[in-house]
Amino acid sequence: MITDLPNLLTLSRIVAIPVLVALVAINRPGAAAAACLLFIVAAVTDYFDGHLARSRKQQSDLGRMLDPIADKLLVGASLMVLAGLGKLTFGALWPAIVILCREILVSGLREYLAGTRISLPVTRLAKWKTGFQMTAIGFLLAGDSTGVLLGMPWLPVSLVGSVMLWIAAVLTLMTGWDYLVAGLRHVEQATPKTAADLIP
Repeated sequence: MITDLPNLLTLSRIVAIPVLVALVAINRPGAAAAACLLFIVAAVTDYFDGHLARSRKQQSDLGRMLDPIADKLLVGASLMVLAGLGKLTFGALWPAIVILCREILVSGLREYLAGTRISLPVTRLAKWKTGFQMTAIGFLLAGDSTGVLLGMPWLPVSLVGSVMLWIAAVLTLMTGWDYLVAGLRHVEQATPKTAADLIP
């Protein structure tokens, strides 16, 4: 049910998106710090909704549908607002493009394979990618102004976020390729054979 706690946590990530975008658009040190904090809280719910669903035996088709949608909306909206306001420094726009393209690719594969009752399991490397990606976006949302706000103007917050986003992009390419190969393998297996294929 949509009122189950795991589903409510998933929905909270979607609800947080317009607030996050508004905080980034304010373009003030305090708002940037708040945006970073909100993003961290939203990212943490990604762990707890799945954990609670399994422990409470509240796994559902609704949750399985909403969870990846909420994740991709949160990441996509964050990267787009950062790009739109020119906050993706040190060439971080390029890994952001790679990450968004990979998300679209994997979503398309999952949607197709769902119709064949085949799922693409999340690999350990993909979990590392998610960790680097979420941490990088948190740093980029905070920006150098947060370092100044905390009395640490020497802290290269944006640089750290950009470097981590590049690492996430490399992992994104690796996991995206793995998912593409696995997806195409299932597509080939699901393709009905013609009469000519059946002739020995």
